[in-house]
Amino acid sequence: MDKGVPIRAVSRSIAVLQCINRHGSLSLMEIARWVALPYPTTFRIIQTLLYEGLVECEPTRKNYRATQMVQTLSVGYRENGNLLLRARPQMVALTRKVCWPLSLVTHVGQCMMVRDSTHSETSLSFCNYEPGYTLPLLECASGHAYLAHMPDAERLNMLAGLEVLDRRSHMLEMFKGDKLVRRIREDGYATCDRNPHSAVPGKTSSIGVPVFESSRVAGALSLVFFATAMPMAEAVRRYAQDLLASATAISEHLTRDLAEQSELLPSDGMVVSLPRRQASLRRTRHAAALN
Repeated sequence: MDKGVPIRAVSRSIAVLQCINRHGSLSLMEIARWVALPYPTTFRIIQTLLYEGLVECEPTRKNYRATQMVQTLSVGYRENGNLLLRARPQMVALTRKVCWPLSLVTHVGQCMMVRDSTHSETSLSFCNYEPGYTLPLLECASGHAYLAHMPDAERLNMLAGLEVLDRRSHMLEMFKGDKLVRRIREDGYATCDRNPHSAVPGKTSSIGVPVFESSRVAGALSLVFFATAMPMAEAVRRYAQDLLASATAISEHLTRDLAEQSELLPSDGMVVSLPRRQASLRRTRHAAALN
């Protein structure tokens, strides 16, 4: 290792941030004890992390917790989870068919986070959205699709949390009711015209559809196109069914994988039989079709 490496201040700062991530919420004294650092050193590190926006002090007590900004530390990292494994082939195939890029996003806190994208697979994109890029939950098509397909109680609890954070908006009030939610569920997709929070605000529009693992919404798939290329109604007519078909294929893979994993687990002392698993899958698909 080169002389002067590691840089002790950097190593200590990483240790403090990792400690907070592992434990969720800690006081200064607890952090100092866990990372075995002097209290004054820990204090200076925390002040720096506060300045950078990576941690925040809880409003009701003097504890420190990580913020959503820590997600920016993983931009460029591609996770090899089952969702990404199943989604990638479908995303690439659809991008080759329609030329427009797709993004796979999942819910993280008050945001939707890009987990994978095909922006680098096509020239019809202003920029490459690397994994870790976040969009406000209430202001993107993928967030709308995700919210609309959550169980009602979970959706309302999430919206209540946003209100506590003083993030009230017109869209929050709309998702409190059932009119918009019912429309998105019936259509199977959500739209966002001239995305205000993209890397190029106002220049792209998107269509988002949910991705399921069994009956649970696991994320969303969104197709992004230049806003000046066509009106939203034309984009929906051209691409919505293909996008829904891709999301359905991903969902079926995830549901099948989940069932196969469950098959390996003991049930009343016995392994779940294949016919029983297939019957369960049929019931799941039938319920999804009804919804």
